[in-house]
Amino acid sequence: MQTRPKNALEIYKLLDKSNCRKCGEKTCLAFAGAVFQERRKLQECPQLPEHLAAQLEGKIETRPAYEPGLKYLAQLKSEVAKIDLAGAAERTGGSFADGKLTLKVLGKDFAVDGQGNLSADIHINPWVAVPLLNYLLHGAGLPVTGRWVSLRELTDGRERYPLFQRQCEEPLQRVADVYTSLFDDIVQLFSGRQVAREFDSDISVVLNPLPKVPILLCYWLPEEGMDSNLLVFFDETADRNLDTDSVFTLGVGLAHMIKKIALRHGFAT
Repeated sequence: MQTRPKNALEIYKLLDKSNCRKCGEKTCLAFAGAVFQERRKLQECPQLPEHLAAQLEGKIETRPAYEPGLKYLAQLKSEVAKIDLAGAAERTGGSFADGKLTLKVLGKDFAVDGQGNLSADIHINPWVAVPLLNYLLHGAGLPVTGRWVSLRELTDGRERYPLFQRQCEEPLQRVADVYTSLFDDIVQLFSGRQVAREFDSDISVVLNPLPKVPILLCYWLPEEGMDSNLLVFFDETADRNLDTDSVFTLGVGLAHMIKKIALRHGFAT
C-alpha cells in the first residue's frame, strides 16, 4: 500500500527523477517542492502513472509557500502594537527610547514604534520586516551558544532544506565562485566578520541579520577533482529565537540581495 507523502522529498521519491522538464519545472525535485507548496498538482507530472496520481490525490500533506505578503505584514504590525516594546527590547537584544525599539539588522539601525511601524535609513524589504516582527513577537531571547547547525536540524527544517539549498546555498555558491572579493565586501557592507575556519572550510563569515540569530557562511574552494561548496549554518537556538519559516526567509532573502550586489558589480552568476 502506498504510504502518505509528508514532505517534498517523499513526493520526489514517487517521481522517475528523469528531469524531463515536460511539467515546466527544471528538475523533478523542483516539481516535488511545487507540489508540496500547493503550487502544482501531482497529476501534472506526465511520467507518473495516472492510477498512482489518482490514488494519492488529496492524501499528500502539503504546506503552502511562505510568502511574506502585505496582508501578513499588516497582521504582524497589529500584533506588535499590543506588546511591551521595552520588555521586547530587553529580551531580543535591542534598546528602547522615546517610545521606539531599535535593533541592529546587518549592522543597520531598524526602529519599531508603538504601532508596529518600521523605519530605517535604508529600504526595508519584506524578507527583513517579517522575520524582524516575528522575532519581537515570538523570540525566546535565548543566548547564542556558538554551536552551528544546518537548517535541516532546526524544527521542521528537514523538509524545507531541499528548497533552502536550491534558493539560498546554491545561488550563494555560484556568486562566490565568480565574485572573488565577495566575503570581504560582505564584511564591509553588512558589518559581518571573518572567523576561524569552521567545519574545515576555507572561508567562514558570520553575519547578524538579527541580534540573537546569527548566520554562518562557510565556503570551500575547488580542489583537484572536487567542486567548490558553500553551506549556511545557524545557531542551534535559531528556531526558538525565531520561527523556522522566518529563518528560511532570512537566508533566502540574504542570498537574493547578495546576488543583486554581485550583478551590480558586473559578476554574472
